[in-house]
Amino acid sequence: MSDLGELSYYLGIEVRQGKEALMLDQSTYASKLLEQSGMAECKSCVTPMEERLKLTKASTIVKVDATLYQSIIGGLRYLVHTRPDIVFTVDYVSRFMEDPQEDH
Repeated sequence: MSDLGELSYYLGIEVRQGKEALMLDQSTYASKLLEQSGMAECKSCVTPMEERLKLTKASTIVKVDATLYQSIIGGLRYLVHTRPDIVFTVDYVSRFMEDPQEDH
């Protein structure tokens, strides 16, 4: 075994170690995910989803690229390790991974 020093980055998670705390951060990973989804210029908000939003699988809107949608949702699922505030929203949009539409 060899000592590689303090952990600073692991699987997309930035690690900062202090005397009193260990901080995990995925801001770089989140930025890459926003770029991949075409939302790099979006504005941040306090709530990750519109309140009382009702989504349905029944839609007449043109279908989106299912592979890209599933990739983004997979990335969001990984992001919840350091962002528990988006768990409900990610779970909600994960329901449409089988047959994603452009707008529900």
